[in-house]
Amino acid sequence: MDPVQEIKNKLDIVDIAKERISLIPAGKNFKALCPFHKEKTPSFIISPERQTWHCFGSCNEGGDIFSFIMKYEHLEFYEALSMLAQIAGVELKRISPQNQKEFGVLYDINKSAEDFFAGQLSSEEKSQKYLTGRGLKTETIKEFAIGFAPAQKDALILHLVNAGYDIADVERAGLAFKTERGTYMDRFRGRIMFPIKNTFGKIVGFSGRILPEYDDGNSGKYINSPETPIFNKSRTLYGFDASKQYIRETGVAMLVEGQMDFLMLYQDGVHNVCATSGTALTQRHLEILKKISERLILAFDSDNAGIIASERAIDMAHAMDFVVNIFILDDAKDSAEYIQKNPGKIKRLIESSSISALEFYLKRYVDNVPEYQIKAKIRHILEKVILIYSPLEQGRWLRKISEHSKISEQSLVEEFNLLKKKSIKKEEEKIKSDLSQELELKNRSERIAMELLILVAMSQPLISKIDEVRAFLPEDFIMALDYLKGAKEETKENLKGMDIGRYAEMKASLRYGEIEQDKIPFEVNVLCQELKKEYYREKKEEILAKIKVLEKSGKTEKIADALKEFDEIAKLVNN
Repeated sequence: MDPVQEIKNKLDIVDIAKERISLIPAGKNFKALCPFHKEKTPSFIISPERQTWHCFGSCNEGGDIFSFIMKYEHLEFYEALSMLAQIAGVELKRISPQNQKEFGVLYDINKSAEDFFAGQLSSEEKSQKYLTGRGLKTETIKEFAIGFAPAQKDALILHLVNAGYDIADVERAGLAFKTERGTYMDRFRGRIMFPIKNTFGKIVGFSGRILPEYDDGNSGKYINSPETPIFNKSRTLYGFDASKQYIRETGVAMLVEGQMDFLMLYQDGVHNVCATSGTALTQRHLEILKKISERLILAFDSDNAGIIASERAIDMAHAMDFVVNIFILDDAKDSAEYIQKNPGKIKRLIESSSISALEFYLKRYVDNVPEYQIKAKIRHILEKVILIYSPLEQGRWLRKISEHSKISEQSLVEEFNLLKKKSIKKEEEKIKSDLSQELELKNRSERIAMELLILVAMSQPLISKIDEVRAFLPEDFIMALDYLKGAKEETKENLKGMDIGRYAEMKASLRYGEIEQDKIPFEVNVLCQELKKEYYREKKEEILAKIKVLEKSGKTEKIADALKEFDEIAKLVNN
């Protein structure tokens, strides 16, 4: 048996999840506060029957036991497979050669590429001069295995193929690509190479900085490995494998944008630092840091793009309950540039010059702003306060904004509550819209039918009541009703209906306890009537459209039949 399936057969997703999060029984399923985003009302549902999970909140993600472990523990698939195999008692030596090749060989190829690039650097004087000219010491270059990719089109490919690796695997590792002529070419050419490691210290990809003499302006200054089975840039932080222990010890993580910023800071004694490395900061990056730190210091570039990136990062971090400080250099573009000019000084400067996120916003939006813009700017900051997870911290911000702006705290609280109501309404509308798109709820009939299925999933005895309006249900929802009545056999024809039924069960679990059981029959009765009304309304529209076509064609005898049908439906609606 395939080890993946064997692990799924032996492990229960509920048992794995409840070791990590607090689960609450909710009908046939379990619900919990989503572990992947901050929330106050449970939106995370686990289905024991399906062995799946789904978040109905802002994540809107879901999957099986493997995707849960990958996301929760920040692992790639092969690492999650190893962890779950150990728990299940499944020996991975029995894993198929194909599966072994699928993942394991990619780590080997990246390690071999790292050795190759490091060897090339040692014999490439221009690239060495570039690195030392940027302020890096020889020991730092060696510690972080910085290398050089020759400018030839296939130098790495030849090295790896001669080492016994299949060219298709080299391409899968993101180190080569196929040209239109069908030949292969190195992805990185004429570049300083920075190996990117996962949290366990295994090389999963590279970032390459073009050497100035090869920069023709047509290729990016930096390029990264593409997404591969072992590299996901949205959850990989450059240098984190080296700095995680220092971050854990200090409880503070300093975030910078690029490799050179990280390397220069680390070399200068700031060890609790990591870099987003050529990609925007993501929630998954913050989830990794949240496990070992409560505080963030953002040290992005001081240009306009860096300031905008800082603001976005502040908002994301506040939603995850981080305490955020900002470090901006007035006389240098970034940390690397400052350290090169002022070695040994930045650590103390960070301690003395970092400002709180609130100070950052007040300076940016309130100080030296014309009177006529104050209201709009204050509202903008209040919208930031809404994103803060802690009500205590929200209250502190409102008090400080009042002191700084000379606007009464009561006025600010009233404005804040008004904006918060609008924000909640907007978010609810977005969630409803997302759910409708997810299930492609095309019209009001389908929305009513969906609500009916959710209610009967909460109160099974009412299924007979839905059977009474079975003829008025859209086709896929009839199949979903059969699923809720116990029909479990999947066929090609009923696949969508079963998905709707399962979805209704999970939504019912999410709302479990929201509606008193004795009120559900009344809700069902009302919706059944609405379903009939909507059915007849749609029929009337169809007939009217048909009459218009018949009038144009002059078929008077058929018009009379259509009008008679219209009158009959109108009577049914009135009754």
